[in-house]
Amino acid sequence: MRIPFLFSVILFFSVFVSAQPTTEQEIQHLLNYVKTTPCQYERNGDLHAGKDAIKHIQKKYDYFEDEIQSSEDFIKYSATKSTISGRKYHVICKNKSKQESAAWLLEELKRFRATYQ
Repeated sequence: MRIPFLFSVILFFSVFVSAQPTTEQEIQHLLNYVKTTPCQYERNGDLHAGKDAIKHIQKKYDYFEDEIQSSEDFIKYSATKSTISGRKYHVICKNKSKQESAAWLLEELKRFRATYQ
C-alpha cells in the first residue's frame, strides 16, 4: 500500500518539476518580450524600438553567456546598463512612467513564471 502512495508522490513532483520553464525558455521569452514591445528602450540617451534594442541585448547575451546561470543574470548582464558608460537602460511605455529596464524585465519574468504555477 505504501508503494502506490510513494509512486504518486514521485509522479506529482516529477510533473511539477517538468512543468517549470527552463532558464533558456525564460530568457527566450524575455528576448521576445523586448523584441515585440510597443515601448521604447532608452540606451545611453537614445531611444530604440524593441526590434532594434533586441539586437544590442542579444549581442551582450552572446558575450556574457558563460557568466549567465539564471534569467536574473541575463537581465543583469545583458539588459540593465551600459558596460562602457555605466548608464542604466530605461523603458518608456505610453501612459506610464519611465522605468529602469531591469525592473521592467524582472516584472515580466515574474508574470511569466506565474503562468507555470
